[in-house]
Amino acid sequence: MPSMKNVQPVQLSLNSRFKFKCYPGISCFTECCGRIDIPLTPYDIIRLKKRLGISSTEILHLYTRSELDAKSGLPLVFLRMSPENNNKCPFVTSEGCTIYSDRPCACRYYPIGQATLQREEGLGGIQEFYFLIKEPYCKGHEEETEWTVASWRVDQEPDLYDEMNREWKAMMLRRDADARQAIDEKKQKMFYLASYDPDNFRRFVLESRFLKIFDVDPKTVVAIQQDDIALMKFAFQYLKYLLVIEQSMKLKEDVNTAPPAA
Repeated sequence: MPSMKNVQPVQLSLNSRFKFKCYPGISCFTECCGRIDIPLTPYDIIRLKKRLGISSTEILHLYTRSELDAKSGLPLVFLRMSPENNNKCPFVTSEGCTIYSDRPCACRYYPIGQATLQREEGLGGIQEFYFLIKEPYCKGHEEETEWTVASWRVDQEPDLYDEMNREWKAMMLRRDADARQAIDEKKQKMFYLASYDPDNFRRFVLESRFLKIFDVDPKTVVAIQQDDIALMKFAFQYLKYLLVIEQSMKLKEDVNTAPPAA
């Protein structure tokens, strides 16, 4: 996340215009990839684990750090900058990003930032808007290539990321005091597991008492065994149940017990 002092205090629409170009050879190339908090979303993790060919658990251990969001009480995950790489992203070299086609959503938007507001209670009333980030070292803003926010989004392809993460972001935006008080350490751990560690969450669902407690359609069970996207969407439904946002899961009729712990 950028420093707020570098965020232009103007709300942008999809039609707003700006000038920017980044390319190998520009004097500040890859400078924006270091000494910065790059947040990761559930879909970011899925793309990274497929790109790198390792488990989500390994990604979290090798490349991330976590902290609790002060407003929601829920855990956030960030790419951990590499001391061996001048405190830059571990996937950046002097030639550029080595995971470019699977880079996180926050990287896709830069130098545009996206903000999400919740205007109503529950998970409805989500409003997204944009703002411009102008780091003092960035020479890309001096280039003549002109964009609208809409054309930049087409070029950088964040649409799928936004679609995949919208339901999850709505949960992160819950700010009411009752919701925060209900987030104990156990729920924080479960939120971390279901959001960021799909490989371990899959094992939790399939190997614990989970399927003996919750009434899950057999087709859904098959889907989450085989498909990370189906598993991610199922995790969101479970989290809404866990956080008492909605009755998105159904207990089996003969069950009268608390959900299993991770």
